[in-house]
Amino acid sequence: MIVALSALLIGLVTAFTSIYSAYVDREYARASVWPRLEIFRSFSKDSFGYGVSNNGTGPALIKYAKVKDDSKYIKKWIEIEAFQNIRQSHLSNRTLSPQSNITPVSYKGENAKALVKADDLISIELCYCSIYKECWVIDRENHPKSVEACIADNKQTFLQ
Repeated sequence: MIVALSALLIGLVTAFTSIYSAYVDREYARASVWPRLEIFRSFSKDSFGYGVSNNGTGPALIKYAKVKDDSKYIKKWIEIEAFQNIRQSHLSNRTLSPQSNITPVSYKGENAKALVKADDLISIELCYCSIYKECWVIDRENHPKSVEACIADNKQTFLQ
């Protein structure tokens, strides 16, 4: 009877250890591919730009972007008068590799001060996910908030 109870106890300890080890391995795998997006602005006397960098350890699957000028959601940069002559690249529905940057807005010229002034009214929001479908929303304050999924109203989604 003592031998049977000892074997049962050893079996339970082994099962618990295996379950805990699998849990730790799964958490380590998630942490090893954790994306961390940051939105930044750069400007000088004759240049202006927005950038997005992935400072995490895994790819960021950018699901949507929202850009608001004052209180109105916009679909394209051209809707803001000061942003008529910018160079741009697509931001939504992209995969951003770890330690990579993209520059969705770039401008060089005499109008940089007008862009900086217009920037005071602009808010940007990105929703991105890891390869494990863990999702976050980030804005220009760069404090990611965890969300269940990246779902956006088409009326608010930025198209460029």
